[in-house]
Amino acid sequence: MGASGTPSQHGPASTARHAPPLDPELRTALTAVGGDAREPVTLEGLAARQQRDAAARPRPTVRELQAGGRFAVEELRVPGTQGSREVRLVSARPAGIAGPLPVLYYMHGGGMIMGNAWSVLPRLLREWALPLRLAVISVEYRLAPRAQYPGPVEDCHAGLVWAAEHAAGLGLDADRIIVGGKSAGGGLAAALALLNRDRGGPVPIGQLLLSPMLDDRNDTFSSHQMAGRDTWDRTSNATAWQALLGDRYGAADLPPYAAPARATDLSELPPAYVEVGSAETFRDEAVAYANAIWQAGGAAELHVWPGAFHGFDTLAPRAVLSQDAREARSRWLRRIVGR
Repeated sequence: MGASGTPSQHGPASTARHAPPLDPELRTALTAVGGDAREPVTLEGLAARQQRDAAARPRPTVRELQAGGRFAVEELRVPGTQGSREVRLVSARPAGIAGPLPVLYYMHGGGMIMGNAWSVLPRLLREWALPLRLAVISVEYRLAPRAQYPGPVEDCHAGLVWAAEHAAGLGLDADRIIVGGKSAGGGLAAALALLNRDRGGPVPIGQLLLSPMLDDRNDTFSSHQMAGRDTWDRTSNATAWQALLGDRYGAADLPPYAAPARATDLSELPPAYVEVGSAETFRDEAVAYANAIWQAGGAAELHVWPGAFHGFDTLAPRAVLSQDAREARSRWLRRIVGR
C-alpha cells in the first residue's frame, strides 16, 4: 500500500489487472473452449465435477492400448503399504523390443481428485515409449477426498518398490527408473523422490516434473496473479488441497511428502526436469523448487514456457509452443536414460 493507504503501483490491484500475455496460438485454442478459465472446482461441486471428468475421460481397454500389437500391455495388482489395499498399475512397452528397458514410472494429473492411469497412456506410448524405447508404468493411485494424505503417495511408493523388486520378470531395468508426472502427478513424483531418498527405497535416475502441484499454501505471486484466469486457478487449487489434506489443510508442520514445497532439504535428489508456463498458477512454486534444488547442490533443468497456461499442450497439442515443450522433454529423457 502507498502512504495514503491506496494500492501501490505493484500492489494487489496491479496484480489482479496484469498477467503475462498468452501465446497467440494458445489464446486462440483457449477461446475456442470457452474463455480464459474453466469453471473452478469447489468443494460443494466436487462430486459432480468428478463424475463429469470420469465420463469425459473413458478408460481405454488393454486391447485399445495394445494398438494392433504395437505395445505389450499388462494390468497389475500389487500389495499396498501400511495395511492399505492393493495398488493397480498399468505396465506398457513397445512390443518386440528385448529388455531390460528403462522405465518411466508415471503419475497422472487431475489435482489429486480426478484422472486415471489408463487415459494418459496412449500419449505416453506414442511420444516416449516408441521413439525412446522406454517402458511405462502408470499408477492408479487413490483419489481425494476418499483417500487423503498419505494414501495417494503411499500407493505410488508401494507400486514403485514392487516394480523395482520385480523388474527382471517384467523385462525392466531397475537401475534406470525415472519418476514423472504432470500437475498433481508432478507433485507426487517430487514427493516420491523425497520419500525414496529418506526411506532408502529405489533410487530413480531422474524426476520429470511437468507443471507440478507442489505447494499447499497456495499463496505465491502467480497463484494470486492468475486467479480467475488460468485453467487451474487458485480456487480449484485450494479445493484440491483441502480434499487431499482434510483436517491437516493449512497445518504448519505438514510433511514434504504431502507438499514438496515444504521441504527444507532438497539435497541428494535425482536430476530434475521442471517445466511450467509463465501464465499459470504453479509458475512461481515450480521455479522456486528448481532454484532450491540448485541451492542444495543438485541438478535441475527448468523451462518456463512463455505465454503458456496450465495444460496448454493438452488443449493445443499442435501449437508450436506445445511442440517445443514435447521436444525439450524428449531430449531430457533421452539424455537421462543414456547416461
